[in-house]
Formats: sequence, C-alpha cells, structure tokens
Amino acid sequence: MDTFYRTKKKFGQHFLHERKYIDDILNAADIKKEESVLEVGPGLGALTDHLLAGADRVEVMELDRDLIERLELRRDENLIIHAGDALAFDWKAVLKAPPYVFVANLPYNISSQILFKLLDHREFIDRAVLMFQKEVGARICADPGTRDYGILSVLCQMYYSVKPVVVIPAGAFRPPPKVDSIVVFFKRRDKPCYPIADELFFRRIVKAAFAQRRKTLRNTMKVTGFSREQIEAACLSNHIDPSRRGETLSLAEFAGLANDLDILTSDKGDCNA
Repeated sequence: MDTFYRTKKKFGQHFLHERKYIDDILNAADIKKEESVLEVGPGLGALTDHLLAGADRVEVMELDRDLIERLELRRDENLIIHAGDALAFDWKAVLKAPPYVFVANLPYNISSQILFKLLDHREFIDRAVLMFQKEVGARICADPGTRDYGILSVLCQMYYSVKPVVVIPAGAFRPPPKVDSIVVFFKRRDKPCYPIADELFFRRIVKAAFAQRRKTLRNTMKVTGFSREQIEAACLSNHIDPSRRGETLSLAEFAGLANDLDILTSDKGDCNA
C-alpha cells in the first residue's frame, strides 16, 4: 500500500492491503481474458492491477481526484477511467462493452445504493464480486424468516444467485474500519426466480411489506393504497395468511402477491409505497 497517500474520510476510504483477501476476490471473480470488468472505487489499485492483467478491459469509476491522477499514471490502454460519482453516472451510457464482471470494495456509505444500480442494470452485468459491511452482506444472503431477511434479500435473490465468499477482518484494511466486511458473489439469473408482471410494482410491494416489520401484511400493505379486502384477497389467492409478517414470505410468495395486487386495480397510481 502507498504509505504517502492520506485517506479521505468523506469518501469512506478503507483500502484493502492483505494479499490473501485480494486473491479471494480475484478467484471468486474468475475473470476471463475476453471479459470486461467494472470497478467502483478502485482506490490505490490493489485490485485494479490484477484485473488489468486478466481482463480485456477494465472500467473504473472514481470520485477522488488525487486517486484519478494516480490511476492515469498507469497509462494502460485497457484501463478506462470514468471520473466522477458512480451514483450520478448514467450506467447505460457508460457500460458500452457488456457483459461485465463487476468487482469492487464498495464504500460502506453508498453500498446499498450501488446494489440498486446493479439490479437496475443487470442486463449489462453477468456477475459481481462485491465487498460490503458484514451486516449488509448478511441481509443480501439471508433466508426467509431470519432476522436479516429484508428488502435487499428479496430483490437481490430474485435476480441474482448470491453466496458469501469470505469475511474480511477490519485489520486487513488501512485505515481499519470499525466493523468487519464480507465479500458476496452474484451470478445473474437468466430470468427472475419467479414470473413478475411489473418489476417496479413488485419492488414497491416488497418495500411496503418490510416498512413496519412488526406489523402483519394486512396492516403494513395499507400504505400501498389497496383496501383491506384487496390485500386479503391477494394474500389468500396465494395461500398466504394475511396475519403473517413480510419477513416470513418466500420469493415465490412475494411474486404471487405482487402479481395479484397488480391485476386487482387498474390504477397503479394509487400505489405509493
């Protein structure tokens, strides 16, 4: 690691320096020579240099001007630098050589937002190996009925097969964060786990179901604008007891519930979840 670079707290910078964990990430990504790679927040390039050695091209998104200058010193024609905020980019315009493998040590403060970028642009991204705060990774991989099961679990698992790769202790970073991290592997599914009539509507229903975790579906789903009778009818048509809570529903049950609510009303404008 470059000992002359002073990390910037405002960017949430924690640079991975232990080679063992770098190798774990690279092995999970399993980059082929003909593949394109996307990296968000390359930092000092601990992963970038290895990715360049294995891929056809590597595109990085970096906000820190000082780190951009260091990346430019590599003068590698296969390295494409997108200078700016990864959340502000139009990913459809930027990602011009799909399918991509997305590899990143994500800043904790934007990791969930980047996950939604992945979901919204999954046609461009075949697989991903991403590092998160350990508790976020637990939510992504959680099973129904567990404490960690939530919105991220349902949405990520509906479109990607996910599995944890390795837990990385705080001491493997400089400066060390306050918590451990986890690497999660994502492999895009050819199609969603279960048929979904309207993906945006499905997302709204999932968010509503988890909006108040202690409340039953009969109560928490009211924020969607549907009547109690409509909610109960959609639940019962999918063999779901409306007195259950959202965290107990499987992916199949969420898909069925959303699809039935979708056809119960002709005015989706009433759904404000």
